[in-house]
Amino acid sequence: MTQSMKGSRIAAALMLSAALVALAGCNSPMPAGSTGVLSPDQREPAGADAHGAKAAIKELALPAPKPLTPNPEYARFPRYIGTLGDRQIEMKIGAKTDEPSGVHGEYKFAGSPNVILVAGDRDGDTLEIEESNDGTHITGNWVGKFAADGSVSGERMDPDDSNGQPFDLRPAVAGVKLPATGTAKAPPAPSLEPAPPAPPKNAVGGTNNVIIGE
Repeated sequence: MTQSMKGSRIAAALMLSAALVALAGCNSPMPAGSTGVLSPDQREPAGADAHGAKAAIKELALPAPKPLTPNPEYARFPRYIGTLGDRQIEMKIGAKTDEPSGVHGEYKFAGSPNVILVAGDRDGDTLEIEESNDGTHITGNWVGKFAADGSVSGERMDPDDSNGQPFDLRPAVAGVKLPATGTAKAPPAPSLEPAPPAPPKNAVGGTNNVIIGE
């Protein structure tokens, strides 16, 4: 074998060896932080979202619901004023035209221009309604009882029946403003009945015919 042929074979062998080394490097896992194709054990399983990141990003991407404003159709409904928890509220609620026991309306907190929708049923003296602050999602449940004077009281809860808050509403009278929260009750009015006459000075134990000592 000539020297030139031997040199050519050695060069070819070196080139093949270099190619094999390069190919082995491509098939080996990439170190952390490098760019390249991840190995099977480094890839995220299909549908995996351990921390709910995808759902959170999707929710943040949705536009925020717009506050609801009073519905002119509810302006003629009976108006109630009172409290929800320790906050003053005003509620307008009336009968539905397409449901015998159905009621609907809206309420708002004192001083707020925005309203929260309510809808449900009244069965006798029992009121059961749901609320929504965007017209789509249920944000609370109300269960109450009407009294003989037309007032209604009960409890408002979150959709999962937690975080109960008492409510107390009474029919509003034209011109009457919402009462201040925490205002002390006024003292009872004086009796209109005439006071009983005072016993005579010589009466003893309610008897006035006893002579006191001689």
